[in-house]
Amino acid sequence: MSGHSSTWHLAFTKLRFFARIRRFLQLKSHIKRHEPSDLSYNRAKVADASDQEGQKEEEMVILQRSVKKLHFGSCEEKDVAAKDIKRLASESLNWRKLMAELGVVPPLVGMVGSEVVARRRLAVQALIELANGTYTNKALIMDAGILSKLPKNIGILEEETVHDFAQLMLSLSSLANSQFPINSSIIISFVISVLEADSSLDTKESCLGTLYSLSNMLDNAKTLASHTVIDILLGLSSIKQTSEKALATLGNLVVTSMGKKTLESNPMMVKSLIEIMTWDDKPRSQEVSAYVLMILAHQSPVQRQKMANAGIVPVLLQVSLLGSPLAQKRAMKLLQWFKEERQTRMRPHSGPQTQKFSACSPVNQRDVIQGKKIMKNMVKQSLYKNMESMARRANGDEGSSKLKYLVISSSSKSLPY
Repeated sequence: MSGHSSTWHLAFTKLRFFARIRRFLQLKSHIKRHEPSDLSYNRAKVADASDQEGQKEEEMVILQRSVKKLHFGSCEEKDVAAKDIKRLASESLNWRKLMAELGVVPPLVGMVGSEVVARRRLAVQALIELANGTYTNKALIMDAGILSKLPKNIGILEEETVHDFAQLMLSLSSLANSQFPINSSIIISFVISVLEADSSLDTKESCLGTLYSLSNMLDNAKTLASHTVIDILLGLSSIKQTSEKALATLGNLVVTSMGKKTLESNPMMVKSLIEIMTWDDKPRSQEVSAYVLMILAHQSPVQRQKMANAGIVPVLLQVSLLGSPLAQKRAMKLLQWFKEERQTRMRPHSGPQTQKFSACSPVNQRDVIQGKKIMKNMVKQSLYKNMESMARRANGDEGSSKLKYLVISSSSKSLPY
């Protein structure tokens, strides 16, 4: 029995040995088949990693050399260093943070005050790259005194330099949304001088972005709500390329008491905003314009009367039919206010009457009926003209016929306002 057991154990051991040998040979064969391509892939990976490591070391050497030149080099060496820092800063956020830790910000801010135009512009461009995506670097730029380096006379600068300064102020203005204290009045004064100058629309858009960022803080409303700023914003609101950003700032200011008061006193405000609401190709401008008008018209019969005199009702009717969903909603709300105010004026009021007629008088009854017919025809013609005009804007003959049918079928109904 024991001999049989030992024979069985020997056979089992041999089978297990040969199974292991078979698996080893299969694995070796598999490795041999894939060895060339795997090795080449691994070698390529190692080579790429080595190249990247070498490039990183080379860039580190350049950075160290640039930092040294910025602090201790000649003016020409500082120019070369600023160019290298600008290039490295544009590559990654990690580089930007490291550069700030190495102290490149103060000497670059110092270069911004240079009288050499090319050197000044190069320093501004490097600071723009360093400020990109990091509040810490923006705060360091502010602490280094960048606002004291802003040019006083915009008129003598080239457009490219003005544009670079506007871009830098736009980037730094985002600090207004943080707890970092900034001197907004200096930035606003600089931006307004750029907007008043003969600058390009791209530069003005950057300045408008700066004003919008600053208008998010209520503490800046007093400075921004001046008649000069409001006039500039209204003027740029009437230009389609800059309208959205200008209107966005007006939207922030109109909810402040000072901003609302300044807007209400502006003689061009109502006319400008109503005109913007007719821009079918600028839905966002329509929406913000309607929003500003809503804030001004709310609980203000004087402002609503100004708007009615300026012809706002037909424009509101047009927007309520053809505008974006949000613009339609706001236009319909304004229409509702005008409708309610009209109904209030038509109600009998107490007090002495200059003249009374008997409602059952034949002459008076005939005049009333005739007057109603005339008014109905006038309303029908006016409404049809408005509808036809809107149909032409929508470029659809079929829509025009439908609107005509709508007017004819509803001519006996009262106006929606």
